[in-house]
Amino acid sequence: MSKADTTDAVSDDGVIQSVSGPVVTARDLDARMNDVVYVGDEGLMGEVIEIEGDLTTVQVYEETSGVAPGEPVENTGEPLSVDLGPGVLDAIYDGVQRPLDVLEGKMGSPYLDRGVDAPGIDLEKEWEFEPAVEVGDEVGRGDVVGVVEETVTIDHKVMVPPDALEEDETTEVTAIESGSFDVTETVAELANETNVSMHQEWPVREARPSANKKTPRTPLVSGQRILDGLFPIAKGGTAAIPGPFGSGKTVTQHQLAKYADADIIVYVGCGERGNEMTEVIEDFPELEDPANGNPLMARTSLIANTSNMPVAARESCIYTGITIAEYYRDMGYDVALMADSTSRWAEAMREISSRLEEMPGEEGYPAYLAARLAQFYERAGYFENVNGTEGSVSAIGAVSPPGGDFSEPVTQNTLRIVKTFWALDADLAERRHFPSINWNESYSLYKDQLDPWFEDEVADDWAEKRQWAVDVLDEETELQEIVQLVGKDALPDDQQLTLEVARYLREAYLQQNAFHPVDTFCPPEKTYLMLTTIETFNDEAFDALEAGVPVEEIIDTEAAPRINRIGVQEDYEEYVEELKAEISEELRSLY
Repeated sequence: MSKADTTDAVSDDGVIQSVSGPVVTARDLDARMNDVVYVGDEGLMGEVIEIEGDLTTVQVYEETSGVAPGEPVENTGEPLSVDLGPGVLDAIYDGVQRPLDVLEGKMGSPYLDRGVDAPGIDLEKEWEFEPAVEVGDEVGRGDVVGVVEETVTIDHKVMVPPDALEEDETTEVTAIESGSFDVTETVAELANETNVSMHQEWPVREARPSANKKTPRTPLVSGQRILDGLFPIAKGGTAAIPGPFGSGKTVTQHQLAKYADADIIVYVGCGERGNEMTEVIEDFPELEDPANGNPLMARTSLIANTSNMPVAARESCIYTGITIAEYYRDMGYDVALMADSTSRWAEAMREISSRLEEMPGEEGYPAYLAARLAQFYERAGYFENVNGTEGSVSAIGAVSPPGGDFSEPVTQNTLRIVKTFWALDADLAERRHFPSINWNESYSLYKDQLDPWFEDEVADDWAEKRQWAVDVLDEETELQEIVQLVGKDALPDDQQLTLEVARYLREAYLQQNAFHPVDTFCPPEKTYLMLTTIETFNDEAFDALEAGVPVEEIIDTEAAPRINRIGVQEDYEEYVEELKAEISEELRSLY
């Protein structure tokens, strides 16, 4: 809610008693928990986080230097909410959904003054509304009454607000018309005197209602072999990407944002370095959506909150992002939310908690860290919506443990909540093995429920091939300990051959070039064929070894190294078929 909306509703009903960084204590403020207030003479946006007697504590979402005791605090009487409607996509916001391009236009420069504000969506722009119901039709909460072409990619479905009717209650449409309207104008009238417009507001800390949360059975196909092949995430699933600086968290999330088969992307830059977020803001508007050739931003909403912005705004940006994601989920879309990173979000909570002088938990984080993380991730899922459609929110959070220490509280508490864990490894990154996801530490708890989909859509032995690869990589890990002590040549021939097969798995299958026009995206069918090619080499090589062929001759074959080139082949099916035949022919010719 902007100050312009509350000019008549507020009064100077409180005064500042003390200021401690982003935390302001007000006296005699008539407010409720989570109410939005405007602090000081400049009207800085804040949110009530604690009430004790006649003292109210506010976290301020802007820099508070110069704010002094005795200045007024005005209460809006409304919780922190986001504006929802056409215009949320192809937009870049700060942590409390202020549109950065609009604010820049107001200020005349990218350097924003304190106290500036603007609605989250353009309230004056007109959209072409096409009704989906007729007068006399019965509608319930969340039902779609019309459609607006929000971008060239996404049709925005105008819904009856979920709080306009009780559960299972219906009412009749008494008036509806097509035409051009701004988001505040009524496009449909209901018999219960509800006027439906294209604009909704929703409190960010309150999950939007759903009819049922279901078990996800469909993978969020990412086009990344190590993810789809070994550690898949479901549509409506949760995943964490922990890793030290430079290990590839942001690049992995960029790849997911571009190639994951979600309808909508919500990218939340939560306290990351300004140069990383600048790269996102500059690159995303220029990226082409590989699915349809349209701009990627046409199905993306960016929330930019960098490390040099006020720390309290980090705490809100996560909730802003998940609320936007839920809104599009209610339309029946599959939404992928990228949070980069939840560690910075947790640091914001730690900062506010210390200012409140709360009893600290482990490493100074608040005792409620685990609860807040759980509250965020539980809003993800595969849902049956209140309007009968189905949609999903997949939450993928990067974690930035100091020094790559996975035992620190944010990583450990996240581990207890999410069902997919993609552990990034600094050693792999130093060896230029990308994605630098450690296959020994990573896991997915969705594999069993997603295997039927892969078996139906790709190959009926998908799970069997994956398990074979995992077994080979596990055996290699055990053998490497021996190799470091006595050397590879001291191993028996069969174990030397296992190491060679594992090398092809690592170099050809687990590595992927994000900057190659072909290898940057690998469909599941190609992922499967690459694995079967490596298994063909494995089977033929061990047959040759049993026939008495020296292991050195098997390793020196000419056909096998071509496995490393499968990833860059556009016509991969023909290439794989020929390569398998050549591998079999060459190895069989040795005995």
